[in-house]
Amino acid sequence: MLRTALPALLVALALTGPGAAEPLPQPAYGPELEGFAYPFPVERYTFTSQRQPLQMAYLDVPAATPNGRTAVLLHGKNFCAATWESQIRALSAAGYRVIAPDQIGFCKSSKPAAYQFSFRQLAENTHALLDKLGVERPVLVGHSTGGMLAAHYALLYPKAVEQLVLVNPVGLEDWSAKGLPPISLAQWYQRELKTSAESIRAYETATYYAGQWEPRYEPWVTMLAGLNNGPGKEAVAWDSALVYDMIVTEPVVYRFPQIAVPTLLLIGQKDNTAIGKDLAPAELRPKLGNYPELGKEAAKAIPGARLVEFPELGHAPQMSDPDGFNRALIEGIAAR
Repeated sequence: MLRTALPALLVALALTGPGAAEPLPQPAYGPELEGFAYPFPVERYTFTSQRQPLQMAYLDVPAATPNGRTAVLLHGKNFCAATWESQIRALSAAGYRVIAPDQIGFCKSSKPAAYQFSFRQLAENTHALLDKLGVERPVLVGHSTGGMLAAHYALLYPKAVEQLVLVNPVGLEDWSAKGLPPISLAQWYQRELKTSAESIRAYETATYYAGQWEPRYEPWVTMLAGLNNGPGKEAVAWDSALVYDMIVTEPVVYRFPQIAVPTLLLIGQKDNTAIGKDLAPAELRPKLGNYPELGKEAAKAIPGARLVEFPELGHAPQMSDPDGFNRALIEGIAAR
């Protein structure tokens, strides 16, 4: 995979004065991450949705020694199929075929100018891809926004999911009902146009990695910054705005009691994610994104759900401690 990004400290420094280093340029990729290499061959599924031709990028990695099972990995809002690299390698070594798509509007997939983003639509797109690939009952693993998508998928296609794994999913609470003010598409769009490597790194350090930054996370900052800074960045920002609106307005928490497939929750306890939290009233912000409580509530609401907690990890436990996370994941899905 691409390993050209510099450590965070070097990228962040912009020194001035005689003899000082020039500010480093921001990475710039195209609207489908042209120029950013994935760790596995990228394939593309072409289809028509909402009266327009689209392409959905995906990874399809065979098992080292097949056990007859397939794991489908669904990325989060600020993630891509490539960010599952460690899990893909571990699951493949454990006997699983692994499929990891980039959803429409994300990463290497199409960025439509007009699209009604909904979790149902994304689930339908994913189901069509899996049908094309001949995958009938996968283990469905969803992280963050991908966790919301995975839950919706299991609700839509309960007989087409062997097991459901939710990794620090968003949607465990209804932010609007708790007091988050309305956020317009124009507001989301303007926020996304201002995305930079520095803003990504600061947010991810505080939320994804529980305050602990490591240089090995830098390629994923480069990936997002380049996607949001390159040619076609307006299309990327607009689809991102539409997705944020979908996340806030389609909470899945109310439907947890209807999930009818075996479910495993893998929850980093230092996560504090709540979309749009910085726009909420100051007194409300500390009450949002309390994952130690939200994980337990979700486990109670989903019939028969099992909960595994990672006390020292944040929103992205699969990236902070890939070895520990992979063990918990593989052990968890082996117990069926």
